[in-house]
Amino acid sequence: MPTPHPPRPPYPPPGGDLGESDEALAAPLRGSPEGGVAAHSVALLMARHYQPAHDYAVICLASSAQVAAMVTGTAFHRTLNRLAFGESAVALRPALLVTVRDTIREWSGDDRISAVLPALQKPAGGRGLRAATSMTPDNRTLAERAFQALPAASRCLLWHVEVEADPLSVPAGLLGMDTDIASATLEQARDTFREGCVHAHRELAPTHDCRFYNRLLDVPIRRGGALLPDVQQHLAECRYCRSAAEQLSHFEGSLGPLLAEAVLGWGARRYLDSRPGRASHGTRGARVGRRGGGRRGGGRHGLLSRLPVPAPRVPEALRSSRALLSGVGAVSAGVLATVLIISASSHDGGEADPAGSNSAAGGGKSSTSVTPPGTAGLPAAPGVTRLRNAGADLCLDIRDLPKEGSGTKLAQCSTVWTQQWTYEDDGLLRSVADPGLCLDSHKDAGVVVLGTCADEDAERGDDVRYDLTVQGELLPRWDEQLALTPADDDPGADIVVKVRARSSDAQRWQPEPLPTAEGSLSIEEQDDPAARRVTLTDGSTA
Repeated sequence: MPTPHPPRPPYPPPGGDLGESDEALAAPLRGSPEGGVAAHSVALLMARHYQPAHDYAVICLASSAQVAAMVTGTAFHRTLNRLAFGESAVALRPALLVTVRDTIREWSGDDRISAVLPALQKPAGGRGLRAATSMTPDNRTLAERAFQALPAASRCLLWHVEVEADPLSVPAGLLGMDTDIASATLEQARDTFREGCVHAHRELAPTHDCRFYNRLLDVPIRRGGALLPDVQQHLAECRYCRSAAEQLSHFEGSLGPLLAEAVLGWGARRYLDSRPGRASHGTRGARVGRRGGGRRGGGRHGLLSRLPVPAPRVPEALRSSRALLSGVGAVSAGVLATVLIISASSHDGGEADPAGSNSAAGGGKSSTSVTPPGTAGLPAAPGVTRLRNAGADLCLDIRDLPKEGSGTKLAQCSTVWTQQWTYEDDGLLRSVADPGLCLDSHKDAGVVVLGTCADEDAERGDDVRYDLTVQGELLPRWDEQLALTPADDDPGADIVVKVRARSSDAQRWQPEPLPTAEGSLSIEEQDDPAARRVTLTDGSTA
């Protein structure tokens, strides 16, 4: 026989003046539990939370008999006692519901109580709860752990918006929080909750393979891409990681079922379906405060917000060429190049910089140009190149803006800055788009991202350094059993580290020179090293 669903209460639920937060109402309980102010607090808290607690009691008991009201009253009494002893009331609703469940389980386990309350003995109700070995399903362990680790305000917002299907104004009122602040906090709570699930998967992983596949599992699910074949094979064999993948998939839709099952376990789906917000708004297709796409940026909002490393690390002539080839007119380009070159010379104390120095004795003129490295291999000295993947015929690029933590991807090869790299003699692979950032294969557990460059003898030195083999493999120095490889052959595929496969074209990268566009610049040095003439390839000068 199916267990009953509680009747749907009116919407919105009663709850008194939402100008007072739950925590503010709980404060008098800690000072004068018998006073008039405390009675006012108890009345308002019960007005806000009694009906959902009673609904859940009906579900857990599989009965709407009077015992449901008894359980709800007892759960409230126990919860208010904990508040009086100092427990926070910030995320009161989920805590109260768990107390309802635990009260029924406790009573059903006491034969004397069950004898006088037969409603506790139903197999689909109290007796079933009593027999359950755990209240948290095995496939919700990560979500339960991550949710309990969240700040109380985040738990409150997530629960009321995702499970109760309340408008954002309801939990904002329970928190005494402005709705704009609540919206931002909710967005952050979703991010933190997801990261908590990923962290729990790594922390509780039963095997080394599970830990290794942690980020390789997380990133494609977050971006809606396909899993690597070896990750798919691991999922087919590993129940723990299959469960993790299923939990992470909920973040691309509604979190309500995941949260309810993780926190309540017993009767979670029926409680979810009983919420009046779902009756009024269906499945709530529009999620309040949801991001449009991608993560919000950190403190950086542009390519130049990070101070670059000193000029010798990336020759100033190269920087000048990049700036001038990015779309300005020929005359303006000549003026800008002259200014930048003079500045570079002044910075070095009046000496010509090595990339454009005169190789002839006696001050004779000689024309030099910036020559990208050839395709035979990356040069020992810093030089600009792009890296073409042999298997996909696409180039290594930066995902979104260059900033610390930005991912990397495959993209159609072009001359954009984000596809330009310098490989230095110590193995450092530096981004030309932001010379303060290097390719980091250790920062994000298997996913290659941008990280701050580090000295060779620093703790992170090997994380941003690579050995290039004669086959074109890029091997991270922190573990040369691994190699850089794309997740698949499609544009936009993430760059990850995988176990080295010596015969795989997907792990081979071909350094190649950047195409020289018509009208590109070369630099001719004058007798005075502080003034150089810029000559366009069509023969005109500026």
